[in-house]
Amino acid sequence: MAGGFFETLGSLQESPFADYMWVLILGFIIAFFLAFSVGANDVANPFGTSVGSGALTLLQVCIAATFMESLGALTLGGAVSDTIRKKIVNPDLYNETIPQFMIGQACAMLGAASWQILASVLKMPVSGTHSIVGAVLGFALVSRKGQGIFWTTIFKIVLSWFISPILAGISAVVLYVGLKFLILSRGTGCSILWRAGAFQAG
Repeated sequence: MAGGFFETLGSLQESPFADYMWVLILGFIIAFFLAFSVGANDVANPFGTSVGSGALTLLQVCIAATFMESLGALTLGGAVSDTIRKKIVNPDLYNETIPQFMIGQACAMLGAASWQILASVLKMPVSGTHSIVGAVLGFALVSRKGQGIFWTTIFKIVLSWFISPILAGISAVVLYVGLKFLILSRGTGCSILWRAGAFQAG
């Protein structure tokens, strides 16, 4: 296994793209920076209500976020990554200019990460999806003057930005009304909530 890895690494160093190995290494570094920015803002958004209400402590939220974010990325993240990778911009247009595509995608990640860090400093909740989609779209507009952009996919993504808060709001109302009727309005349900709260506090 180790021999295969070093053979692959050696073949990369001898390939026509050896001069651009630094882009790959830089991309890994930027990916960690992007993950940090997502954790600072995008991941913090849904847990703000839990910490603010006192239902969960910051430590409990960090543990839950670490587990659930990793689980979600491993199970369902592939489809979203596939959309970002090749369904916003046609990568086949860059078959003759692969280094340009590599550098452009690295710049897109850095741009998305920088904006999310700035938004976190300014205490502004923003979306990581908005950031990376806009960054990839900006790269395509500059590099190919808009050629190869799948505008149908862009339309669906933008439409989802308007639909998501509406559906989330409706879901929250339905859940709240249901819980209020089944638990909060009945004395027997209060004991369940008290026991759950005591368990979390402990």
